[in-house]
Amino acid sequence: MSRPFALPDLGEGLTEAEIVKVLVEEGDVIAEDAPLLEVETDKATVEIPSPFGGRVASIHVRAGQTVKVGEVLVTFDDATLAASGRGGGAADVSQIPTASTTAAATRGSGPVTAQATGSGGASRGSAVAGARVGPVPATPATRRLARELGVDLGTVRATGPGGRVTDDDVRTANGGAERRAVAPAGQAPERDAIAKPLRSVGVEPPALPRFEQWGPVERQPLSHLRRTIAERMTLSATLIPHVTHFDRADVTELDAIIRRNVEPARERGLTLTLTSFLLKAAALALHEHPQFNASLDPAAGELILKRYCHLGVAVATERGLIVPVIRDVDRKPLIELQRELAALAQRVREGKATLDDLRGGTFTITNIGALGGTGAIPIINYPEAAILGVARAREEPVVQEGRIVPRTLLPISLTFDHRVADGADGARFAAAIVRRLERPEQILLEW
Repeated sequence: MSRPFALPDLGEGLTEAEIVKVLVEEGDVIAEDAPLLEVETDKATVEIPSPFGGRVASIHVRAGQTVKVGEVLVTFDDATLAASGRGGGAADVSQIPTASTTAAATRGSGPVTAQATGSGGASRGSAVAGARVGPVPATPATRRLARELGVDLGTVRATGPGGRVTDDDVRTANGGAERRAVAPAGQAPERDAIAKPLRSVGVEPPALPRFEQWGPVERQPLSHLRRTIAERMTLSATLIPHVTHFDRADVTELDAIIRRNVEPARERGLTLTLTSFLLKAAALALHEHPQFNASLDPAAGELILKRYCHLGVAVATERGLIVPVIRDVDRKPLIELQRELAALAQRVREGKATLDDLRGGTFTITNIGALGGTGAIPIINYPEAAILGVARAREEPVVQEGRIVPRTLLPISLTFDHRVADGADGARFAAAIVRRLERPEQILLEW
């Protein structure tokens, strides 16, 4: 009896993914948790591991194809037939070490021994997990975490919906002390793009004219990332009534602090930037104005105030704009924020960001200062309630105590959901950010 493997639920409401690369061929005999496919979904490249060992009978997808959750990706031969070597002397699947046992061995935890599956066998977590039949339900990110920590998913007590094993379940089974390490997902290979229509939101657009009647044209299929960005921006602009407040911060003192500490920071392996100060200033201001660290639930008639501060930072890449998330910004010192920001931006630009890197944000900052410009009105990153835009700081003449003096001024724009806050609220929140940027010692002391 063949065993089909369908695209699993990837979490966070994701319903489809684009196949980046098929890592196996028909006839291959692979181990459980061995890399099966690479997919791109919601701005991240994710490796899908095999849920069980066996021979690959049929591959139903190809690179560049978009598949929905529940759609069959690969069909495996019956486990007993595969193990018997049907079709040309393949190795016994039962003798192939799984990724989880390999990880356990490489962690230096001592010899890896076979574990009994009967009533007399016991392993870490097996007493509470119970026996399972078939593959363990878990997202690719959770499977990767289990491999990195050397945890056998079959021994983990599942607390997620539908019996799914979550990241917290894996950490609990491993003692709860380990932090997730990010394994490179690899650079997405070049592939032929397939044109697909965008999902419409709200009013259906009218038909386009036939542009060819006026001259030659070229049609380029949208990449999966560009389609995702287009659909999310349309969703945000359609559902959220945007309003923008403009202000300027005198960052002369802050700029001097950054310049003075360039060398000391470099000695610690850091490049000190304005963005880390922006993150800290915004996080501290969000404590005073929590309605901007929220999401509106119109169906329930409720404002969801988030008591955590995970800030997104827009990063421009060759593939498009991606917004990774730095967690608990309000609780971290500047040096740690700068170090984390640099590592996160590098992963994004190399195409190695994971889904966990890109979700859970509560407020977004987009800094276009390096590209120039005097200001911008960014679109809110739905379902957040606000976004801070920052342009290039410039030295300008300012009247100060009756004298004209040169000062470095930073233009900012706060775009927010007018359903959750009024113009006066936006002005006060922007002023709270400006106040901290103009008095950088507050940023250094408030945490």
